Amino acid sequence: MFYLVLSITLSVAVSVLLKLARTWRIDMPIVIALNYVTAITWSLLTLQPEWLPYTLLAENGIILASLGLLLPGIFLAMAACVRHAGIARSDAAQRISLALPLIAAFTLFGQPASGQALAGIGLALLALYLLSGRVPQHHAPTGTQPSPRTAGLLLFTVWLGYGLIDILFKQMSRTGAAFSSILLACFMLAGIVMALYLLCRRLWTVRRHVSAATRGPHHWQRHVLAGLLLGSLNFGNIFFYIRAHQTFRDHPALVFSAMNIGVVALGVLIGAGIFKERLERRHLSGLALTLPAILLLLPR
Repeated sequence: MFYLVLSITLSVAVSVLLKLARTWRIDMPIVIALNYVTAITWSLLTLQPEWLPYTLLAENGIILASLGLLLPGIFLAMAACVRHAGIARSDAAQRISLALPLIAAFTLFGQPASGQALAGIGLALLALYLLSGRVPQHHAPTGTQPSPRTAGLLLFTVWLGYGLIDILFKQMSRTGAAFSSILLACFMLAGIVMALYLLCRRLWTVRRHVSAATRGPHHWQRHVLAGLLLGSLNFGNIFFYIRAHQTFRDHPALVFSAMNIGVVALGVLIGAGIFKERLERRHLSGLALTLPAILLLLPR
């Protein structure tokens, strides 16, 4: 469970950093690109991956290409989803994506559907539902209302993207010692994708004659610091998540469920303790169900 606890802690730290970054007046796509440079550096320094032959990389090409596109894409999709559909609906879409890896655990990865495991999953889903509840908004947001079709498409993208990423990380954990090299290749591809995105955005702004002053000043010190922090936390989160899957290789549902409810539960506690967010009765009920759910999912 040590790897899982570390992954949960670092995942929540990423969320806290992104929450704080909203007040720093920084350009998140630039920070995301720098985040992958940092993750690549950490991979080279700590994992010391071997340069795999092309044939082995080609065998895992689907994992590599999918994660290389999904990792940066889900950052951008989540940011757009928050703008168009709101934080509450975006967060809910991310959390209910747990359904996809749970289905995969019993179909693709061959975990037996025992009564104890199903009871644990049921408690985990109930805890997740209770923890994800937010205080109702009584005032309509100001500004232009987004298209329901756009909001719906973005919510579906977030739901599908996070679910697929969980499944792909589990698949990567099954590659054994080669996972460090494949993880490095994923970070490199994700960094290239973000660099191309920034280049296209730059060309688009030049074409539309949007000056740097219009977009706002780039405080490079803030961007570099945020990129270093985000990349370090993100690397640790992903690395320990894959290690958790390798530790519980025959029990993927445990890792999928515990990761999701652990992140939400710790996020709720930090939100209440640091950001003074209000805890309702349903949140406390969800917290109470978290430990029994994980205990039921633990292998005997």
